[in-house]
Order: sequence, then structure tokens, then C-alpha cells
Amino acid sequence: MIERYTLPEMANLWSEAYKLKTWLQVEIAVCEAQAELGYIPSEAVEEIKAKADFDPDRVLEIEAVVRHDVIAFLTNVNEYVGDAGRYIHLGLTSSDVLDTALALQLVASLDILLQRLEDLIQVIRQKAQEHRHTVMAGRSHGIHAEPITFGFKLAGWLAEVLRHQERLKILCETIAVGKISGAVGTYANVEPRVEAIACQKLGLKPDMASTQVISRDRHADYVQQLALVAASIERFAVEIRNLQKTDVLEVEEFFSKGQKGSSAMPHKRNPIRSERLTGMARLVRSHAGAALENVALWHERDISHSSVERVILPDACTLTHFMLTEITDLVKNLLVYPENMERNLNCYGGVVFSQKVLLALIDKGSSREEAYAIVQESAHAAWNKPEGNFQDLISKDPRVTEKLSPAELEVCFDPQQHLNHLEEVYQRLGI
Repeated sequence: MIERYTLPEMANLWSEAYKLKTWLQVEIAVCEAQAELGYIPSEAVEEIKAKADFDPDRVLEIEAVVRHDVIAFLTNVNEYVGDAGRYIHLGLTSSDVLDTALALQLVASLDILLQRLEDLIQVIRQKAQEHRHTVMAGRSHGIHAEPITFGFKLAGWLAEVLRHQERLKILCETIAVGKISGAVGTYANVEPRVEAIACQKLGLKPDMASTQVISRDRHADYVQQLALVAASIERFAVEIRNLQKTDVLEVEEFFSKGQKGSSAMPHKRNPIRSERLTGMARLVRSHAGAALENVALWHERDISHSSVERVILPDACTLTHFMLTEITDLVKNLLVYPENMERNLNCYGGVVFSQKVLLALIDKGSSREEAYAIVQESAHAAWNKPEGNFQDLISKDPRVTEKLSPAELEVCFDPQQHLNHLEEVYQRLGI
């Protein structure tokens, strides 16, 4: 991922040095397991642990000749270790190291993502509490529907993010799997007990039935879950973009001192962060498609997945991390304009209360068809007219006044009628 969208915390986990560090962790864990079972001398393992090291530049230099990254790595490690290095990688195949070490990177990445997700949860929860009574127009098809509160809108965001939190916790277990089963996964040259001990030392579980690789359905699941997180962030970002339109302006991204919105138009205050998040979600989704294509490998393995994963796994983790950090700060500092929400809600004299009038007429004995026609007539007469006033028109319609008193009609235009049960939703979410 380009530096512009890379934060140091995640960049470290996907650096070449960190990758090689996890490879060495796996090799040492296997050596320790083999020593515990009496296959190699304990003194050799202690010497390996004391001397083992690597130089990323030297590894690349060797790889340029041998054209194999794991062999280049082992060659470089043995330059540090000396004779005891002959016990490293005994009975293993490259994928034992690559896939098991990759699991360590993916678990570490999830730990960071879960931390950032928790930050987002707390920020949304706080903002929802702050605006639990801030009334605004709910919209369907982009058109005013009925009153809601901005806190209720945020409650929906919170519920969605909480589901992601549960999914990622499950994913921590799904991806925390290693394999030390050798070529084609048959344990012909390394027994299952070595795998069990090594994986335990690494905080992983042995794969239930690996081939020469860990099956890529796990990795496809991983990237798809990140794509789901990105999709939700995109949903929040698109909502902010829509609510920031000049003719709506119910919320607005924080605009810092000295910030410029346009090279041409000095007045512009654009939702650039939300737009950036929208674009990033497209990238993460595209990686999910590539991850799915990686599932179908030839026989017990090929390496068609390898080149893809070198791009999509670090990029998906890095992008999702950036997106979570960005949306958290965006929501935390979001400018909310309750007065504009109230103005928009009362547009055309409260047409958003049409259903309450409809139901009140039905309750007084009108048929649904008759009541609907009466209410629609006044609503459409008020619609899209600067002076349009639905409440005024409906309160002067004799077909309405003969059934509803002024007080009964006034109740229909009370926003609180739409909000009476929202507390139950807030309580479910602990808002």
C-alpha cells in the first residue's frame, strides 16, 4: 500500500523484517518441538536461539541467485548459526514456514483492527448518546419519509459495527492455524506431535487437514470479513456525504483552520474524507474477489495464490486499518446542525406526518382508500412549493375536520409520536 494510506502501526507488521522475524519464530518453535521429542540435541537448539538472525538485504541478495525466498532466508540464517543450522527446517517444506508465519501476521493485524474497531464503537456510542433526541427527517429513496433522531441513525451504525466486532473475534480463531506437516501434508518426514507442540508455542492450532498449504478458504474468509467492515464504513461515509450536500447540510465534516476545499472556488467545504473512504472500500472489495479466486489451487498446492497474497493481504489489512482510524476521527469531530435538521423536517408544512393523519382518519371510521386519497391530495398540493403547507391545507379540509378535532390533528404533527419506542433500541445497545 502507498505511504499515503499506510499508518506505522500496521506498516510494521507487513514489513519485510517483520515477515522474516515470523519465519524465524516458526523455525525455532519447530526446533524446540523436535528437541522436546528427542529428535535433535537440546544444546543445538540453544545455540540456534542464541545465534539465529537475518539481514533482509542479504536475503534479497541470495534470493537473486537461488530464486527462492525461503531457501535464501535459511541460507542467511545459517550464516549466523553455523553448524547447528543443519537442524533448522528438518523435514519441513517451505509452506510449513510461510503459511504458519502468515497466520501470525494475520492474527497480529486483527489485534490492531479490533483495537481500532473498539475506538470506533466508543465514538459512535458517544455521538449517538449526544444526539439521541436530535430530531431529523428519516428518508427512504432519498425522499423525506418520517421523523427519526440522529442518535437513532447512529444506533444503526453502532449495531452494525458491533456485529463486525463479533465477526473479527471469530476470525481470530479461524485464521490462527498453522501447519507443520511437510510436503503434501502427509507428515512423512515430520510427525504430528512436532506440529502440535510448535503450534502451541506460537499460539496457533494445527490445521485439521492441510495439504502442502493451509486451504485458502480461511484467507478468503479473512479478506471478505475486512471487505464487510469496509462496506459498512462506506455506508457511513456515503450517509455523511449525502447529509453534507449544500441543500441539506445537516452534518458536515470538520473543516480545520487553513484547510482549502477547492483550487478554484474559495467557498467550497467538501466531504473529502468520506469520499476517500468510499473509494478505499472499492479497493478492499476487489481484494475479496481475488482472495476467492485463490481458493482453487492445483492438487495439493501450486503457488498461483502466492503473488496475489503478497499484494492483497497487506493491502487489505493496511487499508482497513486506515479506514477505521479515519472514520473514527471523522465521526468524533463531525459537525451536526440540529437547526437545519428541524428546518428540513418541517419542509412543506410537515408532509412527513402524513401517515399519522392517515391513521387518525382510519381510526375515526374512514376507509383506508378514502383516507389515503384525502391526505395525498393535501400533501401533493404542498409538495415542492415554497409556500406549501401540508398542515395548513389538511386542517382546512372539511373531510378531515368533520372527523378530527384541532387538538387531535395537532397530535398528528408531534414528532414525539414517532420517537416513543426509540428508547428500547437505545437500551438494547447500551446507549
